[in-house]
Amino acid sequence: MAPVESAFPSEGKVTGLDSEKAYVTFLAGAGDYVKGVVGLAKGLRKVESAYPLVVAILPDVPEEHRQILRDQGCIVKEIVPIYPPDNQIQFAMAYYVINYSKLRIWNFLEYKKMVYLDADIQVYENIDHLLDAPDGYFYAVMDCFCEKTWSHSRQYSVGYCQQCPGKVAWPADMGPPPALYFNAGMFVFEPSKATYDDLLHTLRITPPTPFAEQDFLNMFFEKVYKPIPLIYNLVLAMLWRHPENVELQKVQVVHYCAAGSKPWRYTGEEANMEREDIKMLVKKWWDVYNDESLDFKAVASRPSILASLPEPAVSYIPAPSAA
Repeated sequence: MAPVESAFPSEGKVTGLDSEKAYVTFLAGAGDYVKGVVGLAKGLRKVESAYPLVVAILPDVPEEHRQILRDQGCIVKEIVPIYPPDNQIQFAMAYYVINYSKLRIWNFLEYKKMVYLDADIQVYENIDHLLDAPDGYFYAVMDCFCEKTWSHSRQYSVGYCQQCPGKVAWPADMGPPPALYFNAGMFVFEPSKATYDDLLHTLRITPPTPFAEQDFLNMFFEKVYKPIPLIYNLVLAMLWRHPENVELQKVQVVHYCAAGSKPWRYTGEEANMEREDIKMLVKKWWDVYNDESLDFKAVASRPSILASLPEPAVSYIPAPSAA
């Protein structure tokens, strides 16, 4: 299936602000990922997005970091963590387990459509048009199976990758090829009480897998998933795994998820981090983060709605015992 190039009515800025649409990201703990969220907030401001950035935070995010985010114009919403059943945690990669808490964003019912972005993502072009995609589908960018982190998969074992399906054909004796698989660092979705309840129920009865919530979301939304172009979520490994698929000058969203690529931790010492394109993209992130003109400022004559709003009340349904 080819990416859905024409899924959106138009590209570029949206002229009329719709209060029922927003971007959303996720933050846990007291670590340095808050820098990623600040960078994302400033990046959305630089591209003149018409919509706010909601930050779903866990209770362990310190007040100091919450205030930093409010000062950057973010809407901060505390959520309760979601954990898979105890007997599943050992099967998922430990550092992914907390990401099941992302499922809470389906209960942000004050919004009818949202774009989720991981905190290690930066937006370099206005992508507000994604929020006008037809309803009823889950939009995301296809992932790659060529990294060693996929060594547990059937795809990796035969050298098959959906990014270049013609290079190594899926063996006929292994049955039909796997369903298309997306990277869950960026996706377009519709909050829904029914979907939220179904997500939590399904989590309790779903067999464990290594990539935690990403595998889970791929399973859950398989029938309504629509691939969108790579420009909306460039996973950096694509630069060396599938350079033929990357037109860097057209990329609108960059996902700094390769080992050593987090701009606020970058040393250039890890594998592939010495590449000139990586250095350029890290510098590009810092240029946004360090630009003080992009800091949130309420206009005195026209106070910002975000600046005047109190921190919203927690929006969640208490999880069942398995979540």
